[in-house]
Amino acid sequence: MTAAASLWADKEKLILEASSLPELTHLEHELFGRKGGLMTVALAELKKLPPAKMKAAAQELNEWKTKLADLIDQRRKALAVPSNAQLKDADRIDPTLELPKREQGHLHLIPEFIRQVEEVFGRMGFDVARGPEVETEEYNFNLLNIPPTHPARDAQDTFWVKTAGEEKKVLRTHTSPVQIRYMRTHKPPFRAIFPGKVYRKDADATHSPMFHQFEGLMVGKDISLANMKAVMITAIRSLISPKAEFRFRTGFFPFVEPGLEVDMRWQGNDEQSREGKWLEIVGCGMVHPQVLRNGGVDPAKWQGFAFGFGIERMIMIKHQIPDLRSFFEGDLRFLRQF
Repeated sequence: MTAAASLWADKEKLILEASSLPELTHLEHELFGRKGGLMTVALAELKKLPPAKMKAAAQELNEWKTKLADLIDQRRKALAVPSNAQLKDADRIDPTLELPKREQGHLHLIPEFIRQVEEVFGRMGFDVARGPEVETEEYNFNLLNIPPTHPARDAQDTFWVKTAGEEKKVLRTHTSPVQIRYMRTHKPPFRAIFPGKVYRKDADATHSPMFHQFEGLMVGKDISLANMKAVMITAIRSLISPKAEFRFRTGFFPFVEPGLEVDMRWQGNDEQSREGKWLEIVGCGMVHPQVLRNGGVDPAKWQGFAFGFGIERMIMIKHQIPDLRSFFEGDLRFLRQF
C-alpha cells in the first residue's frame, strides 16, 4: 500500500469511528476544505505528475474521494439518530413535572350560542334562513306594518345608507325582513328561525348599536298562541336553564296581533344590582294578517306566530353577565371564562 493509500485508509477508519457530528464535521473539513484540505491539495497536485503517471493517480484519488464523501454522508445520517444511551440521558421524562398547558382557542360566546339555538330549534323542526344586513325601507319597515308615519320608527330608525341613483337603504333594525323574504319563497306550512346581526341607535348596559337576534316564524292551519308558548318555554329551558324563571305579558308590535313579551328573572336576589330583577328577552305574537298578505300567504287559510329573541340578553342571564358591552370589548380576561 502506497503512503497516499495508507493516509486515506486511516481517514476512512476515523470517519467510521466518529462519535459525534462535530467530530465528523472536523474530519470533513480536514479532507475537503477549500484551503488546505488533504483531498483538495492532492487533487491540485496531480498536474505536477508526469503524464504517464497522472491518469492512474487521478483514477485512484477520485475513487478515494467518492468513497470518503459517501462514508461521511452515511455516518452523518447514522449520528443524526440518537442512540439508546443518548436518549437515556437527554430525553428522560420526569413524571413528577406538570405537563405544559397549551392554550386553545374557542368560539366567541355569541356564535357558540347561535349554534346552540340552531340545534335546539332544529330538533323542533325549524329551518334556518339568513338575509341581507343592509335592507330596503320596504322590507325593513313597510311590509311589516311600519309605514313612514308610524311611531315605531322613532324607536327603530337607525343607520341609513345613501347611494346616488339608488334606493335609500338602512342597516336592518331586526331580522323580521327575512321573514317576509322567507314567506315569499316558501309555501306553507313551514317553520324557520332567522339569526343574525341587527342595528339600532341604542347604547347602554343592556343595549348596543349592533347586537344579535334570532327571530322565528311558524305558519300552519291551526297554529295558536298555545303552540307559540310551548315553543318559547322549550327554547328558554333548553338554552338557559330548566329552572329558568320567566313570565309572559302583553306587548305591542306592529307586525303581530295579539302581541306578547317574555321577561326572565336575573339569577340571585341582590337588590343593589340587576340580579333578581326582570329583563325582557323576547317579543312575540300571532302574525298580523296584513303581514301574511305582504309575504304572499293567504290569512284566510293560514295563520301563525312570530318571535324575536335578544341573543346577548339571553347569554347575560345564562352566565350572569351584568353589562352587554363586555361581549364586544375583546378583553381576553372576560372571554377566557367561557
